[in-house]
Amino acid sequence: MDNEITKNFIENFIDEDNEANTYDKRVHTRFPPEPNGYLHIGHAKSICLNFGIAKKYGGLTNLRFDDTNPAREDIEYVDSIKEDVKWLGFTWDDRMFYASDYFDKLYAYAVKLIKLGKAYVDDLTGEQIHEYRGTFSKSGKESPYRDRSVEENIKLFEEMKAGKYADGEKVLRAKIDMASPNINLRDPVIYRIVHAEHHRTGNAWCIYPMYDFAHPVSDAIERITHSICTLEFEDHRPLYNWVLEDWDDPEGQKPRQIEFARLNVTKMITSKRKLRTLVEKGIVSGWDDPRMPTISGIRRRGYTPEAIRDFCERIGVAKADSMVDISLLEYCIREDLKLKAPRIMTVIDPIKVVITNYPDELVEELTAENNQENEEMGLRTIHFSKELYIERQDFMEEPIRKFFRLAPGKEVRLKYAYIIKCEEVIKDAAGNILELHCTYDPESKSGSGINANRKVKGTLHWVSAADAVDVETRLYDYLLADETPENDEDDSISDNKDFLSKINPHSLDVYHSKAEACIKEAAIGDHFQFLRQGYFVIDPDTTATHIVVNRIVGLRDTWAKMQKKEG
Repeated sequence: MDNEITKNFIENFIDEDNEANTYDKRVHTRFPPEPNGYLHIGHAKSICLNFGIAKKYGGLTNLRFDDTNPAREDIEYVDSIKEDVKWLGFTWDDRMFYASDYFDKLYAYAVKLIKLGKAYVDDLTGEQIHEYRGTFSKSGKESPYRDRSVEENIKLFEEMKAGKYADGEKVLRAKIDMASPNINLRDPVIYRIVHAEHHRTGNAWCIYPMYDFAHPVSDAIERITHSICTLEFEDHRPLYNWVLEDWDDPEGQKPRQIEFARLNVTKMITSKRKLRTLVEKGIVSGWDDPRMPTISGIRRRGYTPEAIRDFCERIGVAKADSMVDISLLEYCIREDLKLKAPRIMTVIDPIKVVITNYPDELVEELTAENNQENEEMGLRTIHFSKELYIERQDFMEEPIRKFFRLAPGKEVRLKYAYIIKCEEVIKDAAGNILELHCTYDPESKSGSGINANRKVKGTLHWVSAADAVDVETRLYDYLLADETPENDEDDSISDNKDFLSKINPHSLDVYHSKAEACIKEAAIGDHFQFLRQGYFVIDPDTTATHIVVNRIVGLRDTWAKMQKKEG
């Protein structure tokens, strides 16, 4: 009973098909990206859904590249997509395909449609085709070339294939209904001429099928049962079905298209054109810049595949588009890392503290927990000495009300160590603070001493100068300064320019920080919680002599607080 309650509407459709034995109880899905860019967070949902549903039903999933536009595709994108799918935890074994595998079959099927009188070669320009198409309130107008004979269409189509015509000079269109209320059925183009080298077939072809033709035929060739796609393809479903009307399946089975709501996340850009603009204009360092919503960017930011899968699971599968708050994604990574990531002290924006009454040569060994929420992670040794660093923001020369950190004449406790009191502020000639001179209470050592339990209102993290490690800290924020996402549905050229004005000027701030010595043992990709600061990851820019860390997310959990308030 519980199983039935938790099923989504796609699973209900699959159950209906299994009950009716529509596909001999087979479940075969596919993830069909176009290799014309890097995958983003929205694709992660589709990956998890297609692979996850097939796994749940003991079925299969194909990874298929819909590579039908050589002018925009590249092997770089193919490789990045494969890496992203694997990173998310999914495999395809020997079920990786390309639409280009089927170019011969697609061409033959197009010829079949011509012979059936269901396709014709058109000489109208792209602008004319658009004009003839009509509007939602006005029927389209038939092309003057629509009634060409089958023989003439076959001849012209063969000449298109042979390279006789220039790009845009002719197209092959489906002959459906120019008066249809669904604009997608008003004689859509199914083949166009593109004289460009294909990343797999080279120059063997100069005509290429359009997505709306190649996609359903490729599904049929691979004997996909359920073609799961995002909601913007709902109006394309009648065309999907029309294309397959004359397809001969050995078992008489044709795939069923099912649409689900795309993933829209606040503060995230999911328009391929806009993401490409960010890369090409150098606003970001590349497709894997940790500010990018690409899967490679999210991975480099420090998100884990477990967190992304959990995020997609929590979102669920809906029939209507909605907006997901970015705080849910942040919650998922915190939940994943809170018991995994060791906790260390790192001072991001350091200011030096000199403890004037501490012995000059003494370096004490103190004990610290590796993770207060996971005792199995054990303890570590840290060092305490006369000179150390604290956060610049943890000191205020003229403290505001309720500032419980360090200030002249005020006391704070140093985590795992002693209570200190600020006695003097040392400045340069320009009035900039160089260091703080403090005294410590020798009897206030945490865990021992007469004053170990003496109460002070502030507790600060710190790093001993004796063995502090220099670290480049990259504090990432979101690229968008406001909550509104930038997606593919709002992707005009003018909007592509305007969105740049919304870019957050502080999406990346870099600091020269001081970290505990144990960070030297970390490898690229290792995660940490920096005490009081958030979760961080070792970036691939790290070398043997230069450690770089990225902030994944801060410690403030807004989503959990929102849920508690709503509850």
